[in-house]
Amino acid sequence: MKKILVVGAGGQIGTELVPHLQKHYGKENVIAADLRDEMVAKLQTFATGIKLDAMDYEAFDKTVKEYNIDSIFNLVALLSATGEKNPQFAWKLNMGALLNSLNIALENHCALFTPSSIGAFGESTPHDDTPQDTVMRPNTMYGVCKVSGELLSDYYHTRFGVDTRSVRFPGIISYGCLPGGGTTDYAVEVFYEILKTGHYTCPIPKDAYMDMLYMPDALNAVTTLMEADPSKLVHRNSFNITSMSFTPEQLFACIKKRIPTATFDYDVDPVRAAIAHSWPNKMDDSCARKEWGWKPQWGIEEMVDDMLKHIAEKLGL
Repeated sequence: MKKILVVGAGGQIGTELVPHLQKHYGKENVIAADLRDEMVAKLQTFATGIKLDAMDYEAFDKTVKEYNIDSIFNLVALLSATGEKNPQFAWKLNMGALLNSLNIALENHCALFTPSSIGAFGESTPHDDTPQDTVMRPNTMYGVCKVSGELLSDYYHTRFGVDTRSVRFPGIISYGCLPGGGTTDYAVEVFYEILKTGHYTCPIPKDAYMDMLYMPDALNAVTTLMEADPSKLVHRNSFNITSMSFTPEQLFACIKKRIPTATFDYDVDPVRAAIAHSWPNKMDDSCARKEWGWKPQWGIEEMVDDMLKHIAEKLGL
């Protein structure tokens, strides 16, 4: 990768992926694009931030040509819980941005990374040690888009030779930008609420296992995969990756060990609960480990310590 364009750069992943890419490839070689004016302004404080609608093919293509882009990171997405409020728009946005990214990558000979998700799985998927290749019948529009995206990305690779690559992200935990309407958001929200008020009301059932990943591992996964030797990639779209799996109850117990006065209760959102129970308890990520050397560094105990430290600093506590 020499010249990189990140579209949808103002979200939870993008605001941390951009500095990560700058560190590896040089600040001047990473262009950060978002549609929202407030996000563009934020991106411009640390990067070449531009306003770009990924649904506008001509503007997207012009940007790739203008900056001599050779690698596109398409992070545009409406997430699971938010997508269920407007499934038609979720399909239009998620698939429109992907198709534009694929066709522009084809036309301009770019590599393309588009994240998939555990949301691609569903009730009929094996929930324990979920295989790399398995039944994928999701129960959300977000998941339908992710399965469709995996298939389209593989199609563009086999049919047209586009260098498409992807990972199935679990819930991503970070002290940077707040998440934007996903089912696993509770695992970030809880740290803010406990440090601000001492109490957190959780919308997810206490016994719902879900895979999670701390942001430093997520960022390393992206760059490691994109730099991997293509001859070793049996799979491309999309690799299971994970580093920890826990329930809300287990996460809250870890926090309470550090903050004994913290209190928790539950007001379960039935929509999020149904989504959470349809997803894997724990994915098998052995293909990623074998094919491109995936090796996470963070577990739940280390993550909780780091989140509490950085969020306390962020809140001025």
